[in-house]
Amino acid sequence: MLNKDLPLPLYYQIEEYLKRKIEEREFGVGELIPSERELSERFQVSRMTVRQAVTNLVNAGVLYREKGKGTFVAERKIEQPLKGLTSFTEDMRQRGMSSSSKLIAFEAMVAPGEIREKLKLKDEEEIYCVRRIRMADRKPMAIETTFMPVKLLPGLTEKIAKGSIYHYVEQELGMAISHARQMIEARAADEEQAHLLDILPQSPVLHIERSSLLSKGIPFEVVRSTYRADRYSFISDIER
Repeated sequence: MLNKDLPLPLYYQIEEYLKRKIEEREFGVGELIPSERELSERFQVSRMTVRQAVTNLVNAGVLYREKGKGTFVAERKIEQPLKGLTSFTEDMRQRGMSSSSKLIAFEAMVAPGEIREKLKLKDEEEIYCVRRIRMADRKPMAIETTFMPVKLLPGLTEKIAKGSIYHYVEQELGMAISHARQMIEARAADEEQAHLLDILPQSPVLHIERSSLLSKGIPFEVVRSTYRADRYSFISDIER
């Protein structure tokens, strides 16, 4: 029960109660939690208080709502540390999840101005444009568009692009991927992104742009990714 003598908001106590029940697996992934009316009666608080607690957990990705059905327990987010340059395939393998890709575009094209500058290419030099839906345990996690100079990977094929490009670059071509610069920002999913990621339009997503370099500072790729914010989060250890 709630302790109304504590200097903690009642909605916060309800949030902690629900999170504890989820951690103890009393409420399993995909399972319907008690309704606002039931929780209101259980804790003897207003439905507005309960709604605030539930909404906070929905916004945090702990719960999700389905119109006309109720509120359910969401799958746990995948946490990605903001250190170390790893591929999506490597990230999923470290978490014991199977990764796969659905290739939706593969073409060679003249690099547009912005990409040409980032890859330090000359006018009319070609790049590969590889667009994939990245899957974790067969569920869409991200849309990823990768731009790479054709001259660095002349043998790249659609078959290779369906797997780990990093593995191909390092193991097959013997090139060393050195480091990258990454930018992350919050956005709302447009109609196409929502369709490909199986989420509602305007759902929160994480837009990530990464520029990676090979050893000796040779630009190797520009990657633009859109991740489901309800399934993915980034963490960072910070020391003073």
